[in-house]
Amino acid sequence: MGGIQARMEAALARFLPAAGIAPARLHEAMRYAVLEGGKRVRPLLTFAAGEAAGARPERLEVAAAAVELIHAYSLVHDDLPCMDDDVLRRGKPTVHVEYDEATALLVGDALQSLAFQLLAEHALADEPAAQLDMLRQLAAAAGSRGMAGGQQIDLESTGKPLSVPELEAMHIHKTGALIRAAVLLGAACGGAPEALRTRLDHYAKTVGLAFQVVDDVLDAEASSATLGKTAGKDARQGKPTYVSIMGLARARELARELRHNAHQALAPLGAEARRLRELADFIVLRKF
Repeated sequence: MGGIQARMEAALARFLPAAGIAPARLHEAMRYAVLEGGKRVRPLLTFAAGEAAGARPERLEVAAAAVELIHAYSLVHDDLPCMDDDVLRRGKPTVHVEYDEATALLVGDALQSLAFQLLAEHALADEPAAQLDMLRQLAAAAGSRGMAGGQQIDLESTGKPLSVPELEAMHIHKTGALIRAAVLLGAACGGAPEALRTRLDHYAKTVGLAFQVVDDVLDAEASSATLGKTAGKDARQGKPTYVSIMGLARARELARELRHNAHQALAPLGAEARRLRELADFIVLRKF
């Protein structure tokens, strides 16, 4: 994983505008938001799915960068005072704290635009229709029926009791949609046949939920220094989580069940899915 993480750090640094290019403050803040932080889970998933589909690494690099830019933009906007009002992200001050709120808003806007620019200006599929569908998939994952819609549901759910199915539906949109897109874009870079895409899609949905369950567990158990973001924030804000609804023990058990389901989805794929299995393990067993 370390090699891909290093490759993605270099690729993101290359794709982002240089800090000295006007408007310099915006470009500097964009680089601050994206570089030198994060586990790059979504790019790792893109590369792992692409490996299973036989995709070329140079294609995967672009698709993974596009997904990571969407993720980074969402974090910048989520941290704003009008949303979650957080001051710490990836172990450093959030963008609106380090710069200002207006700049943070523009950073998110610009990162989102850059993601689609990358998908449009690089050849990532053998057929134009396939590449157009990649653009559609990422747009849908980021939009009102995906990540943005999930965040709206999250805001409306603060202080309200939710059932487990309602919580799951929220996170399928808020967290799971972009993780699913990361996997499917990797598969698309390799022209994966429908049967493989179906298995990878099931895997992606499972690990997407697992990621959020473990996030909720860590938010309840770990320190801010360990997490690199404010710990215990969800509980203080009255947000429904897997821990608040089902308790720590059951949430941990659910994460293990989802890990098992992810492995089951990959069972027929053999050695080509090794990295995907490792990532399912990493997502569920991580301690930070």
